[in-house]
Amino acid sequence: MSAPVIAGAESWSHVGTRNAGVLVIHGFTGNPSSMRELAEAFASGGYHVELPRLSGHGTTVEDMIPTRWADWSADVERALVVLRSRCTNVVVAGLSMGGALTLWLAARHGDLAGIVCINPATQPLAEEMMQAIAGMVDDGVESFPGIGSDIADPEVVESSYSATPVGALQSMLVDGVGPLSATYPSITIPLLLFSSINDHVVDPKQGDFLAETYGGTVERVLLERSFHVATQDYDKQVINDAAVRFADRLTA
Repeated sequence: MSAPVIAGAESWSHVGTRNAGVLVIHGFTGNPSSMRELAEAFASGGYHVELPRLSGHGTTVEDMIPTRWADWSADVERALVVLRSRCTNVVVAGLSMGGALTLWLAARHGDLAGIVCINPATQPLAEEMMQAIAGMVDDGVESFPGIGSDIADPEVVESSYSATPVGALQSMLVDGVGPLSATYPSITIPLLLFSSINDHVVDPKQGDFLAETYGGTVERVLLERSFHVATQDYDKQVINDAAVRFADRLTA
């Protein structure tokens, strides 16, 4: 039995007024609270919205330890089915691992209207880091200190876990991002890419790699004031406004 959901970390669903919807996906060890304002911005624009809480997230880190990429990708696939039961035109938007899951959906569903990636994880880590993670898994290490709340605004704290599940991290990189990174040239769905120039969780070079290898059109916005969790940081309104305009254009 999993622990209670953290207040504010609940999944969120909104019935819109137009034939368009947005699937909004949070990041690794985070929860829907980091994407709630963006989801509400889309809802205010008349969109149907699905903001799922990914497996193992938003409760306690012990619930996340056994979860893997297959769980989270299944979560977003189900949420997409729910959204498509209400509308035809769909945009997907994700932060960090949510950005990777957004790209994963784009590789599988070429009929998406557009995708929005905010500081997405797009490549495995350097080989020595991957080996270190594998070593921890082999040694039975379940977690190390958390990577959450990388936010420049001192008034804001992300509601994320204080620990990072090692096996889950390895799965994200090996089962998810690794194979996914080879698919970018074949994805042609329009992409809006937000990149914080000071990101202490995902190297901004990962955004460079995506922009350079992506097969479709790329509109890139560099965020100079925000860290990794930019959707809760100084540039959140820039993200909200630009993402809604992008979706409006593609689903008109």
